[in-house]
Amino acid sequence: MTTNHEAFDAFRRALETGHTADFLKKVTDDFHFFVPLPLEGWNQKQQGGERFEELIRLERSLFQMRLTPLIELENESYGMVVFRAEGLLNGRPHHNELSIVFEFEEDRIRSFREYVGMPLKNYENP
Repeated sequence: MTTNHEAFDAFRRALETGHTADFLKKVTDDFHFFVPLPLEGWNQKQQGGERFEELIRLERSLFQMRLTPLIELENESYGMVVFRAEGLLNGRPHHNELSIVFEFEEDRIRSFREYVGMPLKNYENP
């Protein structure tokens, strides 16, 4: 059975290392997500594991980060983690906070929605 903490940790490892297998083992067949990227094709609901892998490749091409969990909240249906993100964004030092809200279905991740602490202008103008 997947605990919310395991889901949060698998998400963190995917963003930090690019390895998505542990996270994708925990998702439902109808897994979907929303991310606040101001880029064509990313500003709507995203569907499936392959699209998650594309997101991770895109994020890692722009932002090599280390994520530190600051807050974790959870119940059977939802979990939220707030991360401090630190690293290089387009080659420049960057830090931010991001909140990820997960929706769980039984012991699997059905969806997540990402909220970022400041505008992502650096994504618009690499």
